[in-house]
Amino acid sequence: MKRILVTDARIVNEGKIQNSDVLVANGRIEAIGGDLSRRDADIRIEAAGRVLLPGMIDDQVHFREPGLTRKGDISSESRAAVAGGITSFMEMPNTVPATTTGERLAEKFAVAAKSAFANYSFYLGGANDNIEEIERVDSASVCGVKVFMGSSTGNLLVDDPAALEAIFSRSPVLVATHCEDDGIIAKNAAAFRERYGEAVPMRCHSRIRSAQACFASSSLAVDLARKHGTRLHVLHLTTAREMELFSPGPVEGKQITAEVCVHHLFFCDADYERLGARIKCNPAIKTAADRDALIDAVADGRIDVIATDHAPHTLGEKDVLYFQSPSGLPLVQHALVSLLEHVHQGRFSLELIAERTAHAPARLFGIRDRGFIREGYWADLVLVDPDRPWQVELEGILYKCGWSPFEGQTFRSSVDATIVSGHLAYFQGKVDPAPAGKRLEFDR
Repeated sequence: MKRILVTDARIVNEGKIQNSDVLVANGRIEAIGGDLSRRDADIRIEAAGRVLLPGMIDDQVHFREPGLTRKGDISSESRAAVAGGITSFMEMPNTVPATTTGERLAEKFAVAAKSAFANYSFYLGGANDNIEEIERVDSASVCGVKVFMGSSTGNLLVDDPAALEAIFSRSPVLVATHCEDDGIIAKNAAAFRERYGEAVPMRCHSRIRSAQACFASSSLAVDLARKHGTRLHVLHLTTAREMELFSPGPVEGKQITAEVCVHHLFFCDADYERLGARIKCNPAIKTAADRDALIDAVADGRIDVIATDHAPHTLGEKDVLYFQSPSGLPLVQHALVSLLEHVHQGRFSLELIAERTAHAPARLFGIRDRGFIREGYWADLVLVDPDRPWQVELEGILYKCGWSPFEGQTFRSSVDATIVSGHLAYFQGKVDPAPAGKRLEFDR
């Protein structure tokens, strides 16, 4: 592998910012020092004071392979991810067929080994009838078990109380949950359908998939985890009320952890008038007050991880009546720069961004030798110019679905380079054509 030298970078790592050089060799960080300019290197990147962060570890994406590859695939979406500074991803099981067996899990790992531009792992999907498959999961090589406690595709909705008890009591790995109460949602949907017929306005989405539906389910998940001692990670939280379920402070030692996604920190329900189905997602984007509560929870550590829930659909699928329009939006290419807007606004520090997007997920999942800028660790790095504005335009979008909810948005920061496992995956606006992602390993 090529030796890469990054000079004069503002390194953001483990709560500190320091100006230094970084030398990468054989895929790993060989040296960090004040002056490494005399060291041999095949590629030299003059950072000139730009910001060097540990690459973002996205613990929740939907890359649509197998079965839904008209929307995206592991190659296309991981390619977009490295252009956005994401160096590792964990992909969800609601593909076609659903990833509910060890055999299907192995098939996805085999595809990623040939096509992933970023490092990768995959969740096994929980179902009402696959506890034996869950018990066989290898904790050293699989990120976790995903449980949909709200609607999903195929047989992935776990709505049998006995199945939930079995998964929470017997899973050998972290259980990650999507928490929404289907009964409450169905009742709300019926009321809005009675009022509007099939032409329900998109702005009603956050009232159909309501704060009550979220809290009822997330509180159940927390209760089950406390009952069984489950290592629980609650995904894509959206409401102020749910924040009472989680404790502030560092991720170490927590049995129950929480995640928020970038779009729930950026948009609010007022944006439905402008963007409609383009920001329709589950759980729904809610009020500005909810968004502000989530931002506060990121700051004080009630929320441990920031991710994307990247979930592409084609515009043809999205731009239809409310009940026919699928939920989900593409995010990986623009996630990190959207978070850096909060830094410009004074709400987050660069050190906090590194903690919530890299350090915490590495600790939380027990990822081996990643998530930090440390000598001997894999070189997963992103070089950011915090003062180079750019506008999101259609021709620059790399998602297979071909659109972004951020089209027309001007971001004040830019991703200049992304290094994945010691490989320069993205540089000067171009993705290297050779996929270089490696399978994540876990110390558990």
